[in-house]
Amino acid sequence: MSRYIGDKKFYKMVLAVAVPMMIQNGISNFVSLLDNLMIGRVGTNALSGVAVSNQLIFVYYLLVFGASAGAGIFTAQYHGMGDIEGVRNTFRFKLAINVILSMVSMAVFFVFADLLIGLFLKGEGDPKDAAETLEIGREYLYIMLIGLIPVGITNSYSGTLRDTGHTKVPMIAAIAAIFVNLAGNAVLIYGLFGLPAMGAAGAAIATVLSRFVEMTFLIVYTKSHSKTHSFIVGAFRNFSLPPGLSKKFLLKSLPLMANETLWALGMTTINQCYSYRSLSAVAAINIENTIWNLMGVSFLAMGEAVGIIAGQILGSGDVEKAKSTAAKMRIFTVMLGAAFGALMIAVSPFFPKLYNTSDEIRYMATQFIIVYGVLMPLFAYTHASYFTIRAGGNTLITFIFDSCFVWTVAVPTAFALSRCTDLPVLNMLIIVQSLEVIKAIVGAAMVLSGIWARNIVKE
Repeated sequence: MSRYIGDKKFYKMVLAVAVPMMIQNGISNFVSLLDNLMIGRVGTNALSGVAVSNQLIFVYYLLVFGASAGAGIFTAQYHGMGDIEGVRNTFRFKLAINVILSMVSMAVFFVFADLLIGLFLKGEGDPKDAAETLEIGREYLYIMLIGLIPVGITNSYSGTLRDTGHTKVPMIAAIAAIFVNLAGNAVLIYGLFGLPAMGAAGAAIATVLSRFVEMTFLIVYTKSHSKTHSFIVGAFRNFSLPPGLSKKFLLKSLPLMANETLWALGMTTINQCYSYRSLSAVAAINIENTIWNLMGVSFLAMGEAVGIIAGQILGSGDVEKAKSTAAKMRIFTVMLGAAFGALMIAVSPFFPKLYNTSDEIRYMATQFIIVYGVLMPLFAYTHASYFTIRAGGNTLITFIFDSCFVWTVAVPTAFALSRCTDLPVLNMLIIVQSLEVIKAIVGAAMVLSGIWARNIVKE
């Protein structure tokens, strides 16, 4: 059992890394919950329009995350072996590629907004509702585009800080941004203090303002604490990378970029399949996603912690310790997933009642929440397995494990069920999400084989 269960010192070390990320993600998702409730009070069409636009923005977030994560594998291992210049080079790479990706995403979303949002509005329902949802979603998306470059820069700073074990600073920056977002929502959505009530557009403006606050905080803090975060010293003096390193980082980043993007597109396509059966599913899934994101912070943060801690140990050269540490953390992650999944089921009858929507959508959302609550331990295991494999730089294997599974198994199943059967949306969702058990079996085989445990910096 000692291979899978750690001592008090072990869990103290793990929680020191994971808890700040849990707090950051938890508060962020709690504010997202309040965002949804505020927008949900405006009406179902506003809720659906924002939900669809956020599905598209979600693809961008994961694209940037994947680009940074490839270099982040090196960051953790460079930090583990004490190579500050290596950490500095990964930071430069993250910053450059994230800004480029942000600009490209802004152009794509601006040009194809109507086409992309319209893909989610083809199900049964009132055409007038669909038209209003499209208009609200377009306006919301256009405003959100202003915040993409700050998101890319923030990701570069916060990712590097987390990869070097400093998870508290990104947490504080996110909390500051969250309070700005929350206050802005209250004022701009409903029109307090004499300002006009802007609805969904007000929520977008508040979010963009919060992105600039978070970015500014991280830039100023990192610069003013350069003795602790020495990678920032001289980072902009010569903003170039040795050709060999650029290629090395890119080769690790590309599979992760492709993986995160294809995975996000896969999830978006699956949700579109649900909406194909009923427009009500768009709002119901948004309600379920809100509580899922809040309850899932534990295992999501633990997954990142697995990658950071195992990566640093691999960088120090102790492969067997990295394997043992990752195994214990995976078990702990599943336990957290089970606990929060049970809590999610417990609140399922009550949470949808907070929304100003129809009884049909509330009932559908309750059913969706129960399904995801039951399956949360399974998702927790596959998430921890993904980060375990990624810690050793096996980005091609993670690509096969993650997005290839989505596009060869989950998406075709969802598409076939939505187009070729008369199954209710709930039954479709149960079948598609239960396919995760296949992924869990494959993940277990991969991590237990030990093929992931490599020091790519020395190689």
